[in-house]
Amino acid sequence: MATSHHEKKDVGTQTSNFGDKAKDFGDKAKDFGDKAKDMAADAGSKVQDAASAVAQKVGEAASFVGKKAEEATTAVGSGIKSLGGTLREHTPNKGMLGSASGAVADTLEGGGRYLQDHGLSGIGADLSTLIRRNPIPAVLIGIGVGFLLSRATSRS
Repeated sequence: MATSHHEKKDVGTQTSNFGDKAKDFGDKAKDFGDKAKDMAADAGSKVQDAASAVAQKVGEAASFVGKKAEEATTAVGSGIKSLGGTLREHTPNKGMLGSASGAVADTLEGGGRYLQDHGLSGIGADLSTLIRRNPIPAVLIGIGVGFLLSRATSRS
């Protein structure tokens, strides 16, 4: 079969048009990919910003709760110290009852002063030091407290 010059030109034109359309499609696909990449980067940035804002709010809330807990500990310490003073004022000063009430008042006042001066962070630091210095008794006390708690909750 012989093909005419005109038919060859049509095939060449069609091939050229197909190549142009394929190139346009490739360019559009590249543009779409670039837009998708930009949208993903924007979404990632927005998620990161939101997570950062949430983390900041949680930190602020934790700081506020910690501050209030420290204030409450100081107030409890003041109350305990005051209770010691009240006990001292309203109990006899002499005899066995006077000695016992004086010792209890001293202990209450000392404990109240400790809470006022050190707060929760001081208690935590002192407890940590005590556990480091006496690890075996601390573990045994922990086991005992755990046993008592499990007994108390299993009866309920």
